[in-house]
Order: sequence, then structure tokens, then C-alpha cells
Amino acid sequence: MTATIIGSVSCPIPVTDHDRVVLGHGSGGKLSAALLKQHFLPHLQSDALRQLGDGAVVSAGNARVVLSTDTFVVNPLEFPGGDIGTLAVNGTVNDLAMMGATPCYLTVGFIIEEGLAFETLDRIVASMARAASVAGVQVVTGDTKVVEHGKGDGLFINTTGLGLADSDFSPSPDGVRPGDVVLVSGAIGIHGITILSAREGLEFEADLESDTACLHPLVQALRRATDNSVAALRDPTRGGVASALNEISAASRVGIVLEESALPIPAAVAGACEMLGLDPLYVANEGNFVAFVPPHLADVALDALRNHPLGRGAQRIGVAVSDHPGMVVMRTPLGGTRIVDMLPGDQLPRIC
Repeated sequence: MTATIIGSVSCPIPVTDHDRVVLGHGSGGKLSAALLKQHFLPHLQSDALRQLGDGAVVSAGNARVVLSTDTFVVNPLEFPGGDIGTLAVNGTVNDLAMMGATPCYLTVGFIIEEGLAFETLDRIVASMARAASVAGVQVVTGDTKVVEHGKGDGLFINTTGLGLADSDFSPSPDGVRPGDVVLVSGAIGIHGITILSAREGLEFEADLESDTACLHPLVQALRRATDNSVAALRDPTRGGVASALNEISAASRVGIVLEESALPIPAAVAGACEMLGLDPLYVANEGNFVAFVPPHLADVALDALRNHPLGRGAQRIGVAVSDHPGMVVMRTPLGGTRIVDMLPGDQLPRIC
């Protein structure tokens, strides 16, 4: 049974060369990086784009703003704890927050498949409105397109967010230095396993709900506690915590050492991953972030996170080092170490 389930939800391990796009190119892992490097960046060149952050800091007159765009193709459209509408708002708002910006406005594009029930569409749009209200952002413009039945899998949503940048607070993927402490703001792997269970009709020992949430208030709490001294932030969505840390490690040219015993992996997530042959470090999250802070501020930063409702499960999980730059390793409880690389393909496609 396990082999059958895994075969239905995971991408095949990709070979090195492709003459066309495969599902793994959307994984957030090695194939995604290759797709950008080989097929997009050679043609679409700008200083802001080359940074490959969660958003781009650009000038608009005398103002500095952050722009971020994302497209959501999650299957199923509705799942425990949220839906594609909530996910679209929170995902884009969080990308702005990871760049240190205050989210302000969203644009929304809907690609609707012929045959989608209006009852479903109304629920999703209403859910988007609630999420935008909670996040304190306005949806100011948008677009709708309808495609033939069988061409759109119900509904795809694209969102673009605009936030105000702050020169006093500008975490960046290349801002980490050796000695910086790695924090994660909450439990790992909940969203991806929730989507998997809803998609495949699986039942686990504990009921799971997606952790999708607007993280800007939690980022602000961390900012205040550290007096703006946050080196880097990243929300570990596609590719999970492992991919997020590998991206930061490569950008900052530091090594990262994780402590396996410190990882906040819920028992239900660990049990599901063990049963299905998945690694929780690569499972998507939508309600937490990883943060790098100076070592002398690690305790106050952790307290600030834990004192906020969205950060009660925060943990200190590792440290940046000067050894093995660009590589993430993990110490096991038995004293060994293993490399935590980026996956070439995708464990769980269509999770955001």
C-alpha cells in the first residue's frame, strides 16, 4: 500500500537532462533552480531579479517598495484549515514580510475552469477577503480568465503583492554570517501532510489542519525583540525547511549545522512521513518561517516568537558556520552527521 501511495503523489527522480518541462521543475528544488538559471534568467535580466529573494526591492519615485508575485495551483482547492484563496493571500503577504516589508496591496488573477460551481468560487473569494482583512491588505485590481473544461483543474490563482520597504529592517538571503543562530517559528511539515491527506483520502492518528497564516505580525515581534538585527528570513513553502536553508546557505556562502533532536516535527507529521517514505524537512509549510539572528540575541528572539500566538512552537534548530560554505548538514542524536541537500524533484507536487 505504501508504495502505491507514494507512486501517486511524488514526482519521479529526474534525470540530469530534459528537452521539456517535467513536474519536478516546480518543486522548489534543484530542477526549479535549473529552470530559472537556464531558461529565464538569460532572457529576463535585472539587478532585482538576480537576487532571487522572496520579493524584489525597487524604487518608485522617492519610495522604496517590495514586489512579490506567486501563482497557486493547490489540489484540492479546499482542505482542512484553508483553501486556495486563503493560501494565495497569506503566501504573497508572507513573501513581502520575509523581505522586511509591510504588506499593503494585492492584485489577483483568476484562471477559472469551465464547470467550476459558483458555490465553490464564492466560498473561495469570500475566504480571500477574510484573509486579506486579517492581513491588513487591500485587493486593488485583478483579472479573470475562463478556460475550457479539462484545461484548468478547477481554479488557479495568481497574486502580486506590494509592500513598503524599511531601510532599518532589511533581512536578506545573503546577510547571514558565521555564528548566526537558526530559528524556526513553528512546527514543521503540517501543511504538506494536510494537503496529502485531503488529496489521497488518508487518515492519520491525529487530525491535521494546514498552518496557513499571515506571518507579518510575528515578523514584527521578532524585529522589535532584536532591534532590527535579523540577518535573513525565509518561509519554507515548496521544498520545505531543507530547501529554504540551502538557498540561504548558498547565497550567504556559509555552512549550516542543524540539530535533528531540536526540530519541531509533530508526531502526526513524523508518523505520516515514516509511513509514506517522506522526509519532513522537505515537506511544505505555510505558517512558519526560518530566521537567522546574532548569537547574543538568540534567546530574546526565541522568547519573542514563543510569546506570540503564531510562534508558540518556535525552536532553535542550528547555527551558521564558516566550514563547508553552501552546504547544510545535520547532527543526529547518535552523534553522526548527514548532508541535507536540495531535492532534485518534488516529494509532494501541487501543495501550494
